[in-house]
Amino acid sequence: MIVITSPCAIANESSIIDSLFKEGLSLLHIRKPDFSMIEMAQFIHQIKLEFRDNLVLHSHHDLIEDFGINRIHFSEKERKYIPDFPARFSKPSRYKSTSTHSIEDFNALENDFDYAFLSPVFTSISKENYHPETDLFEVIKSRTNYKTKVVALGGIESENIKQTLEKGFDDVALLGSIWNNENPIKQFKLCQQIARSYSV
Repeated sequence: MIVITSPCAIANESSIIDSLFKEGLSLLHIRKPDFSMIEMAQFIHQIKLEFRDNLVLHSHHDLIEDFGINRIHFSEKERKYIPDFPARFSKPSRYKSTSTHSIEDFNALENDFDYAFLSPVFTSISKENYHPETDLFEVIKSRTNYKTKVVALGGIESENIKQTLEKGFDDVALLGSIWNNENPIKQFKLCQQIARSYSV
């Protein structure tokens, strides 16, 4: 299961992140689109060193060298319009992920990516007026790319995780269901329990 940081500042965010990792979080995507490189470096420094291998960087990719981060994420825009992508991030030890919004884009991905988000599956919890224009449970039946894992994003919460995994997604990513919750740790444990019970 994946958690994506809130784009906005969250009270006690670094301590919540440490608690999520202690509860078994496998990957944290750091998505802070408004952060400068210095702010991003400061944010990473606040996360315990023991969890460094579980961090995925969405921006300021050059920091991966400084922090020894081996996981990087590319937006749809970066993937389509950066001329030298992904050559300069092609070390064999690195894991790469990306974002897609249609099954056609997902199926067209090369073998460069370990997994890709496909969104939005449901109406977003964190983004206003962001909802699916097509039924992704229907379109995922047209999946031809099985080398890249497909991860559901958008409106994922405890009530729909089982349905999402049953209908063809390999994993789920949580954002609003965690950071908009009064008790993010309790919510994460609930979601994790549901996901684990399905995969056993």
